[in-house]
Amino acid sequence: MNGARPARAGSFPHPWRPLRQHALRQQLQRRWLARLPRKDQLALTQRNVYILPTGAGWMLALTLAVLLVASINYQLNLGYLLTFLLAGSAAAGMLAGHANLRGLVLHLQPPAPVFAGQRCALRIVLDNPGRRARHGIGLAVTEALDGPPQWAWADVPAQASSVIELAFVPQQRGWQALPRVTAETRFPLGSFRAWSPWRPAAQLLVYPQPEAAPPPLPAARPQGTGRAGTRADGADDFDGVRAYRHGDPLKQVVWKKAAQAWATGSGLVSRDRPQARPGRLWLDRAATGLVDTEASIARLTAWVLAADAQGLEWGLELPGGVRLAPDSGAAHRQRSLEALALHAAPAAAAP
Repeated sequence: MNGARPARAGSFPHPWRPLRQHALRQQLQRRWLARLPRKDQLALTQRNVYILPTGAGWMLALTLAVLLVASINYQLNLGYLLTFLLAGSAAAGMLAGHANLRGLVLHLQPPAPVFAGQRCALRIVLDNPGRRARHGIGLAVTEALDGPPQWAWADVPAQASSVIELAFVPQQRGWQALPRVTAETRFPLGSFRAWSPWRPAAQLLVYPQPEAAPPPLPAARPQGTGRAGTRADGADDFDGVRAYRHGDPLKQVVWKKAAQAWATGSGLVSRDRPQARPGRLWLDRAATGLVDTEASIARLTAWVLAADAQGLEWGLELPGGVRLAPDSGAAHRQRSLEALALHAAPAAAAP
């Protein structure tokens, strides 16, 4: 037997312990943030502005501790002076940083609908009712991001407003809750970070992402020919006459009434021949030829955009009794995109 002692249980950290701690931290953070009410206007007060030292602030605290120990050990009066001068500056910076953020009012302007995968711009107005300017105010979307938050900074003059524009990219169609926004400042020394989380109440309508290379538009559906009072069998009979128009074939001119027309000065008349109505473009899921719901919605979205770009009239039919009559224009395009966005939209987890 060798003299090596067997390793005791628990002498080494469990490999899953950091992951469990991180998951527990995230769970506690979600529970804390879930208690924050959703609102489109947030007034920063003593209750919702938090402050903690930054990395530079902790280093400053460590430096002050070393200076204090050295001053005590060597009885350096100038060391005491420097230590307490720096500590007083840090304390004053903490109060100034908290007051720099406290008192601002944040207003969210309603966001316009966007397509899935497209950049959505959030315009936030910072209103400063106080008599002193606010410097170094930062805002960022701090939720549902793949990378680090992109901060936007602004100064707010006294009794004035500033506008900050943030951006994020929604991935799912339908009504989506806006992600959490954080207001922050590190003014004036950067040793303390004052921040306040904000959960906007407004929702964003996300249109489906159109198919990148869709096939051509489907063929128009044929309609019954003729108008009321005409025959649709292609016969030469007619119900009435109309004034002669330039370009009418001579065989449509009613020559029997020509003498009477010349006598009265009313001009020639032509047969009102039946005409077939043009077909109407209908967009439905069956026309896509796809089984997957999201793929068919993406193709219908691309067709709606293509029909609108060509100035066509189109109708939209979706399963579940959704039917939009043929029409054209920006309003009809918006109604069609909204119907596609909300049709069997996948449930999105609220931030």
